[in-house]
Order: sequence, then C-alpha cells, then structure tokens
Amino acid sequence: VQPQASGGGLVQAGGSLRLSCAASGFTFRNYAMGWFRQVPGKEREFVAVINRSIRGTYYTDSVKGRFTISRDNAKNTAYLQMNSLKPEDTAVYYCAVSTTVGLPARRTDFNFWGQGTQVTVSS
Repeated sequence: VQPQASGGGLVQAGGSLRLSCAASGFTFRNYAMGWFRQVPGKEREFVAVINRSIRGTYYTDSVKGRFTISRDNAKNTAYLQMNSLKPEDTAVYYCAVSTTVGLPARRTDFNFWGQGTQVTVSS
C-alpha cells in the first residue's frame, strides 16, 4: 500500500492549489483517506478526512470553509482542494490511508502514508 501525493507548489496568499493522492495496492473504496501537514520542528497535524462512503468529511477548524476533501473511487484517487490559502498553510502535506471505520483524525488511526508534497504560500 503506497499512496502517492502530488500537486504541491508555490502560490501567493489568496490563491488555490489542488493536491492529489493516487493509491494502489489495496481496495481503495474500503478505506478512509486523510490529509495531514507538517512544518519543521512541529508535529504532523491533521487537516481533513473523508470516509469510505464519501458521505462523511471532517476538517480541522483552521481550514474549514477553505479546504475541501473529496475522492474518486473509480480512479483510486483522493483530493484536497485548497482555496484562500494563507502563509500559515505552508507545510509538507501528506496523504494517508486508514482502516478505521468512520472519520479518523489521529495520526495513529492511519496505517499507510505517502511521501509528502510541499506547499508554500507567499505573503
């Protein structure tokens, strides 16, 4: 199981980016997918999760109303649409796979992690 995150880059404050997480090696539709982010010297923090049924999503407070998590089970891909980006959103973003039913939000709920993709928001 190896999710692959992509789509990061440099953007000005107020701009948008869409991250993608392509997954393989497992039955994608049976797992929740999440996004986390990490800045140097700090712990990896939860950003958003979508459950396997697609009907449930959950966000950390700081991104509510700006970020949208989605998934396309036919393409085995999860997405994170990030709008109205702020400099404090700058981080390495990671996608992860969880076997936990529902809307997991703890790092320990996620079993498989992809490599990160850098998002830099300039002021």
